[in-house]
Amino acid sequence: MARAVVLGAGISGHTAALFLRKWLPKRDTVIVVSPLAHYNWIPSNIWVGVGLLKPDQVRFPLAPVYERAGIEFHQAKALTLHPRGGAADRAFVEVESTTPGRAGQIERVPYDFLINATGPKLNFAATEGLGPGGHSFSVCTAEHAEETAKAFLDLVERMRRGERKRFVVGMGHGGCTCQGAAFEYVVNLEFELRAHKVRDKAEIVYLSNEYEMGDFGMDGVHVRRGGYITPSKIFTESLFAERGIDWITGAHVRKVEPGRAYYETLAGEEREIAFDFAMLLPPFTGVGLKAQDPAGADITADLFAPSGFMKVDADYEPKPYERWRARDWPRYYRSPAFPNVFATGIAFAPPHPISRPRVSARGVTISPSPPRTGMPSAMIAKAVARSIVDLIGGAPAPTHSASMAEMGAACVASAGANPLTGTAASITVFPIVPDYDTYPEYGRDIDYTFGEIGLAGHWIKILLHHMFLYKARRRPGWWLIPE
Repeated sequence: MARAVVLGAGISGHTAALFLRKWLPKRDTVIVVSPLAHYNWIPSNIWVGVGLLKPDQVRFPLAPVYERAGIEFHQAKALTLHPRGGAADRAFVEVESTTPGRAGQIERVPYDFLINATGPKLNFAATEGLGPGGHSFSVCTAEHAEETAKAFLDLVERMRRGERKRFVVGMGHGGCTCQGAAFEYVVNLEFELRAHKVRDKAEIVYLSNEYEMGDFGMDGVHVRRGGYITPSKIFTESLFAERGIDWITGAHVRKVEPGRAYYETLAGEEREIAFDFAMLLPPFTGVGLKAQDPAGADITADLFAPSGFMKVDADYEPKPYERWRARDWPRYYRSPAFPNVFATGIAFAPPHPISRPRVSARGVTISPSPPRTGMPSAMIAKAVARSIVDLIGGAPAPTHSASMAEMGAACVASAGANPLTGTAASITVFPIVPDYDTYPEYGRDIDYTFGEIGLAGHWIKILLHHMFLYKARRRPGWWLIPE
């Protein structure tokens, strides 16, 4: 009997656990360890953040789902991996319970195979004054988004009384990822200000670490649209210009004070911007997992990169941008140090950024980190789950690959939620990581990379919201819904 342990219950971990349980015989045990009691469909947090949805419309309790599925659930925070085992000579992970009534208790969870799907630590501390508890808002969690909505709607009421307000949305640090989430939030915020009939009282500024608009941490995209090939820079700038949204790019936020953000530009200039409302996303790091050998010696560096993300079968050799290749990216997400340990979603360490790295005149890196969320996270998780099932069945090596340099992705970004007047930007990309050896001109197959914006995209976005929550709840036929 094998024990497969999944750390984390976000998109990646939850997907891996459900497929492991579906494919493994009942004699094998599937265990999920997550410090959170709820699953959160994070892409819809942007609608919570403007007051269109409540938190319970984008999340649900995990325990009942896992109980029905036959998955063992530990509401706990993973602390330390012991990949070489202990006195009983079996690998285990040390966890700290977060279950009410048992919080703080330490236990060992043995495993034969482990998937690290812990996701990121939201590193608000990287920028002084950033985030909840500081002087800006976030939509990274349903709770953050709820507080953001309260502040947004309070300002709407003040604007109805004639006050003018400035909204700043974007990245709170030069190394941020998730530009797509900030993009979605700012266009939805603008749409809701129009819906509340106070748009004329608002100035909206998008503040980003991207070198140019439309980079999205993917070095930009060329999309086929209306018979023309259009850079994502033009696509995004046109969308913002139509909506009267200003933008600042190449910015690293150094500090946030009440009503004011201080940032540095790629040219090395120090600037500041006043605001009445700021939603600024944080940079990510690994969650801080440690690793020890049976003697208690620290072997964290054997498994994890300095960022805290787990090293997998990627090429981590430091090299200049001109030497980056698609083959640098992992295929199986397996630890080179411990072959029964895998990392999926945001938890794996990318070999390098996707966008060209840029450093300010003062030596500060101002460049997006690579996105690893949503569709890619789920596809990677499913492939890893399939490989583990086959390894348990006797396969000599992982059987299913999911390189981001060999997979495409589709993104439907809400640009305003209304069944009659709403819009969404629908974009497909293939591959996610550019492959200039195969596609010398654009790095991607232009026949499979396109973008459109319109009402139909909004209907698709609504459908995806309900469909993926249906799948995550493990409703009948859930496995038929693609990642």
